[in-house]
Amino acid sequence: MLKTALKPRWIAALVLALVVSTVFVLLSQWQFSASQSEAPPPPGQTETVQPLTEVFEPGTPMHASQADQMVSLGGRFRPRDQVLVQTRLQDGEEGYWVVTAFTVDGAPEQNGEDVFIPVVRGWVADPADATTAPEGEATVVGRLLPTEAPVPGQTPPGEVATLSVAELINLWNAPAYAGFVVGTDFTVAGEDLDTATAGTSMEPVVVGPQPQETPVNWMNIFYAVEWVVFAGFAIFLWWRLVADDYRRTLEDEEFAAEEARYLAGLPGGTDKNNEVSK
Repeated sequence: MLKTALKPRWIAALVLALVVSTVFVLLSQWQFSASQSEAPPPPGQTETVQPLTEVFEPGTPMHASQADQMVSLGGRFRPRDQVLVQTRLQDGEEGYWVVTAFTVDGAPEQNGEDVFIPVVRGWVADPADATTAPEGEATVVGRLLPTEAPVPGQTPPGEVATLSVAELINLWNAPAYAGFVVGTDFTVAGEDLDTATAGTSMEPVVVGPQPQETPVNWMNIFYAVEWVVFAGFAIFLWWRLVADDYRRTLEDEEFAAEEARYLAGLPGGTDKNNEVSK
């Protein structure tokens, strides 16, 4: 069979099969690498407070390496732009997040307008307990989180089903960051308000670091294994074609030997032409 495999056409076919297999293996490696989403940063890194304007830009999607970061931002609240986000749990009780637009100093303008980011100021069990955001120059420290997806359906005025920045942009008619901040420390007009919930019915919202497990996309894993199978099949197909050619060569040699014995009048000879005609 080695003699058959060394025929020029089968050597060329082997080279082609190896090239195809290599491409399939590279595609498999790409699928394996794509099966793991970008890992979040280590907790120690996310807990170091950094300026919002240095770690995230408005008008861009948020990556895993940016989410969960503790940030600081200066600017001022826009008290008129405030909503309550429904179905938020606090110690097992369902209530609302109080979310207010915050104009960020130092953020690049969008279409000549100041950019805002939603800031979660606290949690309330009853919408009537929500207080208005303080006015004046403010500094907020909190955790940066990605926007939530909008949910269709009607909600009472002043309330939203999810903290979707896209929905708030339409509601407040202003450009925004593609994320929000859960505030933990507030300073307004030079006064340190801590969580800014003292003297109100609001409770502070605490969001810890996200889990460090890297999510796996099993569909990409399946595709990666599939490409490996294709690579193996390309080599198998070459081997199968060589084996078929080798078998045909043996059959032709056997028929030639039988025909030669027949013409020589030796026993066991077969007239190939007569067999075909029969």
